[in-house]
Amino acid sequence: MMPDHVDYLVRKISAFVDLSAQDMSDLSDLQSTPIEVKKGREIVHEGQAGQSAYIIHDGWACSFKLLSDGGRQIITFPIPGDCVGLRSILLRTSDHSFSALTDTVVSRIQAVRMRELFKDVPRLGAAILWAASRDEAMVVEHLVSIGRRSAMERTAHLLLELYDRLHIVGLADKGAFACPLSQNVLADALGLSTIHVNRVLRQLRERGLVTVKNQTVVIEDMPATKMLAGYLNRDDGAFPG
Repeated sequence: MMPDHVDYLVRKISAFVDLSAQDMSDLSDLQSTPIEVKKGREIVHEGQAGQSAYIIHDGWACSFKLLSDGGRQIITFPIPGDCVGLRSILLRTSDHSFSALTDTVVSRIQAVRMRELFKDVPRLGAAILWAASRDEAMVVEHLVSIGRRSAMERTAHLLLELYDRLHIVGLADKGAFACPLSQNVLADALGLSTIHVNRVLRQLRERGLVTVKNQTVVIEDMPATKMLAGYLNRDDGAFPG
């Protein structure tokens, strides 16, 4: 499985920044050595040294922390177009683990290469950091969900987040998207039991809000689902560069 001609990183950044032909060429060079990663393989483990970041070409991954009792808290789900591990360029070691949820294709970017980009093409480097910062803002929402939202609210919120992120890169449309996340994986992200996730998904379906079937999520009533979740569309304006 190798990525096709679609450059999801370009799609993502182009949604917020006007990219020149040279910008696109620089982004392509940054992703010039794709690596296939099999489902379930850990790409980075917490505490790992060796500063680098990863760009997702294809497939889904998860960023997570393991607890002392063997439990797992999923922090976020990197998808095509995302740049993962930028903090590790600034820190000595990775502060969380990162593994493939599906067969995935990534490009590894050494810290020195990223620093060269920031130095030689500062506007493009800043655009990458800005896009990554928008993703980090969703981690804040995730914290709010775990701490304050009900099980149904946090589940709806997560599915809406995934829809918006996938829509930006052309992988979701008309309220629907392919979703490889099992109920076990959703439970680890939502801080719920698998049984509770199953119950919540049934309740969302019965209320005519969201249907999850055959690895496809359909948000049947977008306005009502957003109202339930207290979901606000992100509107950060244009990239300030």
